[in-house]
Amino acid sequence: MFIVDSESLKAFCDAVSDAPYVCVDTEFIGERSYLPELCLVQVAYGEHVAVVDTLCDGLSLRPLKELLLNQSIVKVFHAARQDLEIFLDALGELPSPVFDTQIAASVCGHSEQPSYAKLVHNMLGIELDKASQITNWSLRPLTERQLEYAAGDVTYLCKVYELLLAELESSGRSTWIRDEMASLQDKSRYVVEPQNAYKRIKVRRPKRQTLAVLRELAAWREQTARSRNLPRPWVIRDESMVEIAQSLPKTTQQLARVRKLKLDTTDSKIILDLVVQALEMPPNQWPEMAKRSDTLEGHESLVALLQALLRLRCEANGVAMKSVASRADLDRLATEESPDIAVLSGWRHELFGKDALALKAGRLALTGAGSGVADLRLDD
Repeated sequence: MFIVDSESLKAFCDAVSDAPYVCVDTEFIGERSYLPELCLVQVAYGEHVAVVDTLCDGLSLRPLKELLLNQSIVKVFHAARQDLEIFLDALGELPSPVFDTQIAASVCGHSEQPSYAKLVHNMLGIELDKASQITNWSLRPLTERQLEYAAGDVTYLCKVYELLLAELESSGRSTWIRDEMASLQDKSRYVVEPQNAYKRIKVRRPKRQTLAVLRELAAWREQTARSRNLPRPWVIRDESMVEIAQSLPKTTQQLARVRKLKLDTTDSKIILDLVVQALEMPPNQWPEMAKRSDTLEGHESLVALLQALLRLRCEANGVAMKSVASRADLDRLATEESPDIAVLSGWRHELFGKDALALKAGRLALTGAGSGVADLRLDD
């Protein structure tokens, strides 16, 4: 069904209201607005498949909202984060409960963060038509090829979801992903607080004063981009803010020397005022510097051993390495006594974390085993 009116949307949502799950996807345009502009919503369960044109005048999304908030129906996404961010903006609530097939696929060993097309090909043997992958979904009318592509994003997802559920059940890993799925419902993951926006900007070896200026600039950009519905870089680019925070211009002439900076007179004055405001702040109100961990002796060698152990455990259990621990996790394991990282709790701890700590403490060793590697417990 290609749905362009409220009555048809309600009829479709009523038809799947008793389903145990529905697969959901979105098509959007994200290049010209603060948040992506929702253009289509696709929903499927069994033979019920709908492509909803959210740009139709007068179309009420209320039936869709009720469906997505129905606690008895699992909402299945692939790589859910951006879809959930879009729904939070469009509906004011996050769909719940949710299941992310990309997370589940990684835990089941289907490579690290597999794309939807790759997963469909590997699990179903179907090659998806990617011709409409990069298209302007806001233009109307939509072609038959576009509609078929959009529908395919959820029709095949139904079978993928059912196969992944069976894999998780047979391998005893259903509980492994519970926390990850639950964390997708945390609204703070999708909402940027203006005063924390500066933390997303990379600055090499900043001073606290630099961070104070950057915090004010980034907060202003976040509020301005939101109010004008513009992408953040269209207001001011990251590198321009960093340069301003480091050079501390006092006049419009000095501000004009900042590279790639295009501002009108009003915004230029605001930025100069923000620099002054940050500098006049008491130093105890400036952001604290991130604490640097003391590097242990042989840090890189220890990380190399941890990587070898991680590979050994993941290959033995058929789990993608990045779904267990990242390089940053291994760095923290090697350099911190008790790092607060996911790998030291839950299923990751059982699979790898406890042995990683044993390796670090000298209670476990790695040794050659033919052409491979094996572990040897030293405390048995």
